[in-house]
Amino acid sequence: MMVCYTIKSHGGRVARTHKLDWLVLLLLVVIDLYLDSLEPFHRFVGEGMMTDLKYPYRDETIPFRIVQIVAVLFPIAVFFMFYICNRNVYDLHHSTLGILFSALITGVVTDLIKVAVGRPRPSFFWRCFPDGKAVFDAITNDVVCHGDEEIIKEGYKSFPSGHTSWAFAGFGFFAWYLSGKIKVFDRRGHIGKLCLVLFPLLLAAFVGVSRVDDYRHHWQDVFAGGLLGIIVSSTCYLLLFPFPHESGWAPHAYFEIMGRTEGSSTEDSLPMLQPQFKSANASGSQDSNLQFELLEAGRRFEKGKMG
Repeated sequence: MMVCYTIKSHGGRVARTHKLDWLVLLLLVVIDLYLDSLEPFHRFVGEGMMTDLKYPYRDETIPFRIVQIVAVLFPIAVFFMFYICNRNVYDLHHSTLGILFSALITGVVTDLIKVAVGRPRPSFFWRCFPDGKAVFDAITNDVVCHGDEEIIKEGYKSFPSGHTSWAFAGFGFFAWYLSGKIKVFDRRGHIGKLCLVLFPLLLAAFVGVSRVDDYRHHWQDVFAGGLLGIIVSSTCYLLLFPFPHESGWAPHAYFEIMGRTEGSSTEDSLPMLQPQFKSANASGSQDSNLQFELLEAGRRFEKGKMG
């Protein structure tokens, strides 16, 4: 029977134990916002390189805010549903902390690479020359853009795909979490469970495909973003939870606190048993004394008869 650890009874203790982790999360938010505001490296784009950069510049199918809501906030809502059923604040806290770390670490690494690499997007030509009139420097033959500055800035952030990396960071962690909760690897061969676990990864892949279809990224950008997201999400999950085929239905911290509780219960039961042992020894010694006195009385009676 699983012991209940609710937000009311253990939530404060768990939060205090991991207060440094939450401060690190806030720091990651600040770093990510700062990296997003930086001007990316303007890679040389000559006239002969425009062949793969003249795809249409159009609206995106899946906005980034939708990716954040579906890939991060929706799994957190599911974590709360599991908490309502199991009343395990350790599971709720560590799953929420893990998926936020997965998303923010992925976001920071993604934006850092974007700024440093400065790869042009497939629609770079129309971002740089919205009127279709290309202008190049007479000496360097580099582009001389005359479009909107913010649109041009985003045009140099193709590698890797942020949408894809965030999608795999959130849905990847969620897939790990579900595999532990529904016990996919229990060797019973339920394919339906496997399909349920793979569904979040399918959604993440769909996000990546949409970025190529919208001409926002090259396929290499999407591949790199997905790989980055799945690596970070797997690392964050296994840092907090056991492998799903072991005891992945709860975090390491839950099993640790359970071990401490069982150990303290055993130690607390020992003093209660000691008086019983003492009383048993005392009664045993009294019985021995009584038997000895009866034997002595019998010997004296025999001696009196003989005398």
